Formats: sequence, structure tokens, C-alpha cells
Amino acid sequence: MNVVNIDDPRLTAMGLLQEVHAGLTARLQPVFGAAGLSDIDFETLLRLGRSPRQSLRMSDLAAQTGLSTSGVTRVVDRLERDSLVARVACTTDRRASYATLTDAGREKLETVLPRHLDDIDTCLTGLLGAEELEVFLATLRRIRDVVRPCATVGAVEEECPAQP
Repeated sequence: MNVVNIDDPRLTAMGLLQEVHAGLTARLQPVFGAAGLSDIDFETLLRLGRSPRQSLRMSDLAAQTGLSTSGVTRVVDRLERDSLVARVACTTDRRASYATLTDAGREKLETVLPRHLDDIDTCLTGLLGAEELEVFLATLRRIRDVVRPCATVGAVEEECPAQP
């Protein structure tokens, strides 16, 4: 078999990235499942928890998670049914609504995060020295900014904060 560029290091980089992602996802999923959360449920709660006022405009949450607007609506509907998130209308723009972390959502994060952080430390960050981790994070941010430039949209305070 003669395939041009079969040993290209770019293929190796992509393959390694996919293998790491699959392995980390498999390793982290049991913690989320035990808490009654899917991967996207947890990501949504975490993004809200790390946002100003623990709230994001629905369109910004969709952009950050990479979901469509209907997809993020379904996730927020499910989390709202479980009282982990509340949907709040913007007081100055009737077209906008915010997903806001509730007290129950914060408690859920507080329950899940210690085990999640242990898993991250065991499988990822704990394998790197402090300088390696700094370079790794900078590299990931540089790549993220190219492939998902909207991943941090809404991460700064806006004029219309949601009121929990």
C-alpha cells in the first residue's frame, strides 16, 4: 500500500488529540452519570458557574457550548425541570433571555467538582509540571481561538444582567 503522507505528523497530532479526547470523556463520564448529568449538562452548569453573575444570554451559551439555539434550549429546558437552571428575561431587551444557575445548580456543581477535579488531575494536569501546564494551556487557547472563536462569548459583564 502506498498512501501519500500516511506518516504525516499532522495526522499523528490529530489522532492523538482524538484518542485523548475519547479517553478523557470515558474517564470523566461516570462522575457526571452518578450525579444524573450528561456531558453537556455538566458543561452548561460549569459555563454558567464561571460566567459573570453565573448567567449567560441563551445565544451566548449556545455559542460557548457549540450547540444550536434549539439544542441549547433543550438542554436548558431539561436543567430547568431539574431546578438547576432558571431562565430569566432581560429587563431591557424583550428578545433576550438568560440561563442562570440556581442554588440547586451551584450545589450540584459543588458535589461533582471535587471528583471531577481529581480525575482531571489524575489523567491530565497532574501529568504535567507547572511550566508544561502553562504552555499547554496557552497552546490550547491559541487553537481554541481559531477553531471555536465564540467559545468565550458573553464572558464579560453585559448591560442587561439577569436577575435570579
